[in-house]
Amino acid sequence: MRSPLADRIRPQSLLDVVGQKHILSEGKILYNIIQSGDIPNMIFYGPSGTGKTTVANIAAKNAGKPLYKLNATNASVSDIKAMLQEAETMLGADGVILYLDEIQNFNKKQQQSLLECIENGKVTLIASTTENPYFYIYNAILSRSTVFEFYGVETGEIKTALYRAKEKLDFPIVLEEDAAEHIAATACGDVRKALNALEVAVMATAPDENQNVTITLNIAEAVTMKKAFRHDRDGDSHYDVLSAFQKSVRGSDPDGALHYLARLVSAGDLQSICRRILVMAAEDIGLAYPNAIVITKSCVDAALQLGFPEARIPLAEAVVMLATAPKSNSAICAIDAALSDIESGKMGDIPAHLKDAHYSGAKKLGHGIDYKYPHAYPNHYVKQQYLPDTLKNKKYYIYGDSKLEQQTKAYWDSIKEK
Repeated sequence: MRSPLADRIRPQSLLDVVGQKHILSEGKILYNIIQSGDIPNMIFYGPSGTGKTTVANIAAKNAGKPLYKLNATNASVSDIKAMLQEAETMLGADGVILYLDEIQNFNKKQQQSLLECIENGKVTLIASTTENPYFYIYNAILSRSTVFEFYGVETGEIKTALYRAKEKLDFPIVLEEDAAEHIAATACGDVRKALNALEVAVMATAPDENQNVTITLNIAEAVTMKKAFRHDRDGDSHYDVLSAFQKSVRGSDPDGALHYLARLVSAGDLQSICRRILVMAAEDIGLAYPNAIVITKSCVDAALQLGFPEARIPLAEAVVMLATAPKSNSAICAIDAALSDIESGKMGDIPAHLKDAHYSGAKKLGHGIDYKYPHAYPNHYVKQQYLPDTLKNKKYYIYGDSKLEQQTKAYWDSIKEK
């Protein structure tokens, strides 16, 4: 059975690897490590199709050690033990390199089974993961490994891989520039995806009278169908998109906010959008424009009732409104400050005049006796203590510098001074 094009043309040296210049350019740390041949335990973290397996192969080759490959989606502890036994009986004292793909799929017990062998030097671990290793890999493994992050490969570098690949095929290929651009762009940083698309395009295209296969833009569009979109609702990239989404709104950039909204809409992730924009209305706009959460809630209700594709309209309305609204985080800062005191045990007893007095015997306990009813006083305000004695001078809420909050502050300053 013929292997996929991506495997047949896999680079054999670091100079042929496309992308990852931040760690693989000459003089960069991972480049130097691999060139030295002295390979430590490493974790490669990044999206699919960015060269993690390729770099592991090159590292093993430079180290002069056998490379064992396991995939954590279907491997077990017994597979690891079998690998260790074979390494001990057949490969001498130099040790082996274990490439463990998708390590995030190993549970704690399975990951712990690796510890003894990587500590005694019999095995050098190179693990790869598409998820954030600091969330999914246990500290015992992390503390013994160096983490390298791989980025999605840029379009221009993917085109380099495509042109290189066509030269490796069995017959002449003409890859038109706009077709290469389209395939590279729709791969979303995934070289393997682009190479697979090229291979399908070649297979689906009849040669001309000169036995040349020409890949045009129309053919490229047909094999890619639509822009490949990396969005795993349970994965790390999902939270990266949501983070960028909220930070764009917080930064008052409606264009950035709409871009990330479009990603979430394209993924059909209605629940995440609705939840996040309600959070933003309270956290980032807050008291600078209190009606923001009312409008946002109405847009969310409309979106949930409509469903996609029409839901994109009220969602966009809410997002543009939030991004262009004045901002204040005074409410979240206030509640977090109060929670911090509660969590650290700073509470104290509720003042007696604030305690419930609606039962017989309350007066005997002194509850509610000295309470002053604010509505019985001018401007519906009277000075009295509300916080416990241990916190009576504490200030949790600090008026924000938004126009509305400063107007509110001016009002209460004038009332309380009287």
